[in-house]
Amino acid sequence: MPNTKSAAKAMRQSLRRKSHNLKVKDRFKSAVKDVRKLIAAGKKSEAAAALKAAMSALDKAAKKRVIKKNAASRKKSRLAKAISKLV
Repeated sequence: MPNTKSAAKAMRQSLRRKSHNLKVKDRFKSAVKDVRKLIAAGKKSEAAAALKAAMSALDKAAKKRVIKKNAASRKKSRLAKAISKLV
């Protein structure tokens, strides 16, 4: 338990931030999983539509610093590359 008032406030803030970050992270991970499932199924047009949503979720997570900017960029690039390999 925190020993000072400021430590107690910092703990409350970190719990609030953790909760928010987990929601944002869950949102983009779900979007990425949806794209990967469609890629595995070979559905190129549907995967491309899902990629747009995944890119948006990744950009928002990077903007809010839930993940790093380059990590979001890397994930977007790899998904787009996988979709372009589909016939």
